[in-house]
Amino acid sequence: MTTDHGYPAVRMYIAGEWCQGETGRTDPVVNPATEEIIGAVPLATPADLDRALTAAAEGFEVWRATPIARRTALLHAAADLLSERAEDVGRIMTLEQGKPLAEATGEARRVADTLRWHADDARRAYGRIIPSAPGTLLSVRRDPIGPVAAFVPWNFPAGGPMRKISSALSAGCSIVIKASEETPATAAALVACFADAGIPAGVLNLVFGEPAEVSAHLIASPVIRLVAFTGSVPVGKLLAAKSGEVMKPSLMELGGHAPVVVCADADPVKAARKAAQAKFFNAGQVCTSPSRFLVHESLVEAFTEEFVRAAEAVVTGDGLAEGTTMGPLANERRLKAVERLVADAVARGAKVLTGGERPDRAGYFYAPTVLTDVPADAEVMREEPFGPIAPIVPFGDLDEALAVANELPYGLAAYGFTESAATAEKLVGALEAGILSLNHCGGSVHEAPSGGVKDSGYGREGGPEALEAYLVTKRVSHLLAP
Repeated sequence: MTTDHGYPAVRMYIAGEWCQGETGRTDPVVNPATEEIIGAVPLATPADLDRALTAAAEGFEVWRATPIARRTALLHAAADLLSERAEDVGRIMTLEQGKPLAEATGEARRVADTLRWHADDARRAYGRIIPSAPGTLLSVRRDPIGPVAAFVPWNFPAGGPMRKISSALSAGCSIVIKASEETPATAAALVACFADAGIPAGVLNLVFGEPAEVSAHLIASPVIRLVAFTGSVPVGKLLAAKSGEVMKPSLMELGGHAPVVVCADADPVKAARKAAQAKFFNAGQVCTSPSRFLVHESLVEAFTEEFVRAAEAVVTGDGLAEGTTMGPLANERRLKAVERLVADAVARGAKVLTGGERPDRAGYFYAPTVLTDVPADAEVMREEPFGPIAPIVPFGDLDEALAVANELPYGLAAYGFTESAATAEKLVGALEAGILSLNHCGGSVHEAPSGGVKDSGYGREGGPEALEAYLVTKRVSHLLAP
């Protein structure tokens, strides 16, 4: 069933059944491009959450005992369904999150491949036999950790949930996932692919609700064995503390404030084009988005001119409209935050070369913005902007630039541009980040790990490392002739 806006009716998925929830409580879902209410999201009660926890406990026992060949086949079947439905899922995503349709459809297709990769990689989650004394078999086994509680934000409505779901299910765990109430239909569309592929009841449970209530209830439950979270640093610290109180491991993929260091030997035009493309992707609402541009003083004029040219070429509009290359911000909160950061920078002496304002139209739009003469104490240089703002700052000495790049408590992503192998190695060794790209601003890939250091979190998603948090390493010493 769909609304008049073509938006599907949203339900939770608990114990293999789609449901509205015990009380029928809902919150509105808003299209950020029009500010219109397009649907409603059900909100879980404690009773709903308890049903999901019971289902996850029962589903785990079934799923862990399912032969891995069968598990893999079911996950591949879900991935195939998602690939077939990618265009429909992309349209839903654009309606509720705002990103251009091409980006949304691409995200749906990409996460289908993420699921395939993790499903296959789980077949290689080997233990090992260790040489020991005669008559003793010493081995290391890898077992699924158990039911997982996962919490994901709205900026990648398919990518966020799938990174948690694919790792948990591939490892043999069950999961209760609370997806964002602002982008619920995309998460439901993903879960429908698993349900239609035949995943056993209870293995995958989807809930929505008041975030603090849901997280407190799930984390405290003895059923849950791992807490996996993607989101802001303050909320991540809160959930990590709650997990620590009950001695549960947690996986934290938190925010960042990614520096871009453009060295003296780089091509400023190429660097500006690549950096701008990454900056305005998803309207800058990416935790790894380049957000502080430190450019050698000999290149800063050419770099800035090209960056402004790229910013002014961005076509801002409804993600469903042909030709749109950047949609709105996802909600009014983000719009107000971006407006505040720009106003603060200008008040401290920064210059707006382009953008710096909200277009006169409905929707949470903000023009791609380039700032220069930005002082070090401006909030935009210290607070993750999570929007289409690009502050450009010149430097003269590379060591000083690296000190600026590392001075914040964040350490998620960093980028560097140089044509020198020696300088590249210096950047690799010096930049304090878990994700580093040189001569481009590449995003996450499913075959390699992503994650942060310092306040940007711990644990890794992607690559073989993605399964580590979802598996328990068990040492077995077996005396063969007691």
